Amino acid sequence: MSPAVARLRASGAVALILVPPAMAVANRSSPLVVGVAGLLFLAAELIEDRQAALRRLALPLGTPLGLCVLALLGWCLASVTWSPFPLLSLRVAGEFLPTLAAAYLVARLAPGRLPPGTARLAGLMLGLAGLYVVASLATDLAPQKAFGQRVALFVFNRPVMTMLLIGIPLVALLIRSGHARGAALALGLGLAAILRSVSGAATLGLAAALATWAVARVLPRRAALGLAGLGLGLAVALAPIEGDLLHRIMPEALHERLVQSSSRARVAIARSFGAAVAADPWRGAGYGTAARFAEAPVAAGLEPEMRSMLAVGHPHNSFLQVWAELGIVGAALAATALLLTLGSVAKLPRAELATVLALIAAAAAIAFVEHGAWQAWWVAGLGAAIAWTREGFAQAAAATTRLRPSALAR
Repeated sequence: MSPAVARLRASGAVALILVPPAMAVANRSSPLVVGVAGLLFLAAELIEDRQAALRRLALPLGTPLGLCVLALLGWCLASVTWSPFPLLSLRVAGEFLPTLAAAYLVARLAPGRLPPGTARLAGLMLGLAGLYVVASLATDLAPQKAFGQRVALFVFNRPVMTMLLIGIPLVALLIRSGHARGAALALGLGLAAILRSVSGAATLGLAAALATWAVARVLPRRAALGLAGLGLGLAVALAPIEGDLLHRIMPEALHERLVQSSSRARVAIARSFGAAVAADPWRGAGYGTAARFAEAPVAAGLEPEMRSMLAVGHPHNSFLQVWAELGIVGAALAATALLLTLGSVAKLPRAELATVLALIAAAAAIAFVEHGAWQAWWVAGLGAAIAWTREGFAQAAAATTRLRPSALAR
């Protein structure tokens, strides 16, 4: 390895481990940080072996999962042609696609090429990010006031969700590599930040991750994968009727307990977007139109009380947003991609499979109740989380290779 390649990879690793603290300080920073990391790793690979780098990047795109994702992206771009707000659609794509590319670069090129000790430093950075969040909330957001930043409790919602995504594979990696102290630091401070924050989505994602991890460790492999597939399938299939279901089954007492989560408003929003899906279920209103959905032609035919809740910007459910913007074709492609993802990890060892399923469960739970589908900070966080997941695979494979000669000698 040349000195230039080593420096580029080390710099990329620094950028990767800075994602959690950067998000804690500035909650929209992850696309920039992941973008820098992706470019640094790409530059290193192109210098070392350009042809190998291009093959490494192109290989997954020819798999069934890769082709399905490309088809979904193609449908997104095709839908711009019938979008009532094509400039808005293109602007959303202009934010989403570069971040998706950066996340892909990091997820493909960082694993197996990180300098020794990177995971331990990443655990330290994750712990420091959690400590910053806890300290800020305990001091009535004193750092935000001092720096002239926005003073609101929800400013840490995105950081703690990002910390959860990254923390799942990173803590598992630290434990498997024998760094129990680093894992305990990252886990303890990360959990404290999530539970101390006002992010109900992060708490829900944490609960889903823990439950799924436990199930995957106990149940047979097929049963665990089957339950995960059922959960993802239902998340997509039930999204258009989520609002109506919750409207019928949620008692008033539960709404009172969830008043800080604005549960009544969320149910009303889900009902409104569900009504829009029912009015145009086939192709949707067009990619990226959620921000102006109340002005879309499909909204004109809805009842006035339904139209008013379409102005919130997105349905707080990524699966429902896909239905509303991309119709049944987009929803079918998204569901297929999710199930193919499960298929691609089905043969992993049990410990690694449990980690992957926990990450998928956390991401799906958050996506079902929180942000817009195409937000760049979310994609960047997922890319970093996948990079750490694959780094765990790479280290496990390297350990197996090192043990093989001694095992044969015995």
